[in-house]
Order: sequence, then C-alpha cells, then structure tokens
Amino acid sequence: MRRKEKEIVERSEIEGVIAAAKVCRLAMADNGHPYIVPLCFGYADDVLYFHSAKEGKKLDILKKNNRVCFEFDIDAEIKIGKTACEWGMKFRSVIGIGRAYFIDDSETKRSALDKIMAQYSSDAFEYPDKAVDKTIVIRVEIESMTGKRAG
Repeated sequence: MRRKEKEIVERSEIEGVIAAAKVCRLAMADNGHPYIVPLCFGYADDVLYFHSAKEGKKLDILKKNNRVCFEFDIDAEIKIGKTACEWGMKFRSVIGIGRAYFIDDSETKRSALDKIMAQYSSDAFEYPDKAVDKTIVIRVEIESMTGKRAG
C-alpha cells in the first residue's frame, strides 16, 4: 500500500469492516476481460460464501478460472472542500484475493447458507431440500486481504 498511514493492519478491524458490510463485490476475469458483481455474502474463518442460481455468467467464468478478487466498503462519506483539491472521501474498505470452489453436498451447502444469513440476521433458518438442490453455493478461500481507511 502506497500510503501506509491509511492501511488497516489489525485483523480485528479488517474483520469489523467485513462484519459491517452489506455487499461484497466479487471480481473475476473472463478471457482477459474484467467482470464484477455485487453479492450478498457470508464470512467465517478466512472463507467467503455466496449463493447463486444454477446458471449465469459468473458461474461460467468461475468454472474456467477460479481466481477472484473481492471488495467491501463501509462508512462512505464525501468530504467537501473549498477547492476541488480539498475534496475527498471518507471510508473503510477491505480488498483481497482468493480462489472460488463450488460446494456440492447438501449439508455443507446448508452450513454455508447459515453463514450468509448470519451476515444479515440473527434468526435461525431452515432450507427446504428443493431450494438447496437448485442453489449453487460458492466458497472463496481467502489467500490475502488488506484494509484501508481514509478521512
């Protein structure tokens, strides 16, 4: 990171950004072209979880290339200045890389779906077999991530 004074180095603060985030942006490479999607997510133990329908562009890409980049940001606020150069942005963010894998067995899918729902609710949920069967669950094993704060 070029500006070390903005780097978030404490793991607990990085995980705090993830815990407070409502959206994860997942970036992939499609034959050399970037592709990014905003997703609901779950996080636990250096792993991200996402759910999907059984077909779509992101799945097609991940089947060919499981390398991904992800991004979270929170607390975004514009800082207004008297001149254009004094304007800025306040935020906290996390960016990382990892590898995506598809989860096949139903019980592991249910556990991953619990992690996704835990990001948004403290309620307990049940998942009908039919719904689980038609849901793709993606597991991203995080290789590295960094945090940044500004403002």
